[in-house]
Amino acid sequence: MDQKEELARGIEALGVTLSQEQQKKLLDFLALLYKWNSAYNLTAIRDQEQAVALQLLDSLAILPLLPEGPILDIGSGGGMPGIPLAIARPETQITLLDSNSKKTRFLTQAKLELGLDNMSVIHSRIEAWQPQTMPVAITSRAFAELERMLDWTYHLLEKGAQLFAMKGINPQQEIDALKGMPLEIEVTPLQVPGIDAHRHLVRIALERQ
Repeated sequence: MDQKEELARGIEALGVTLSQEQQKKLLDFLALLYKWNSAYNLTAIRDQEQAVALQLLDSLAILPLLPEGPILDIGSGGGMPGIPLAIARPETQITLLDSNSKKTRFLTQAKLELGLDNMSVIHSRIEAWQPQTMPVAITSRAFAELERMLDWTYHLLEKGAQLFAMKGINPQQEIDALKGMPLEIEVTPLQVPGIDAHRHLVRIALERQ
């Protein structure tokens, strides 16, 4: 099965509707990612045969669980899940933030080459960043433990943002470390086509009095 067919079948299985143009743009992004990877070390996933599942479908699996409104993707690295989300939701403002200047250079180039006018790239540490427009959702993939992520994003969560952390196995130990804090925590298992491994999405919000 070629990448085009794998992507089409995968998004159908996820219940995500994307136009042919959006699907082509996702595959163009993959090509760009691997073109730059050798010089910029953007992803540890070297096998391009697994790239549709591990990069694109893995990112798009969280799409149905995200609220409508601006999204902030932190520790974006090679652009997952931020760039696939920006392609899938062209009407949504999506900000990709990373403290590594090499990676933000790649993200900026991807924005230009893919024509992602709804996407912004920020070179900053998350704890130092003050947005002009508050995100409703903060996404991350393989970024850090939940307790550290909570510390870094608290200034955004207290203004109403929700954190959506992509994890492999259910991170119960990380969740246990947050006990006693006034948080809403919800863990959703994900089934990603082509991936025979555990995937979970952890949603964290501050409890509202």
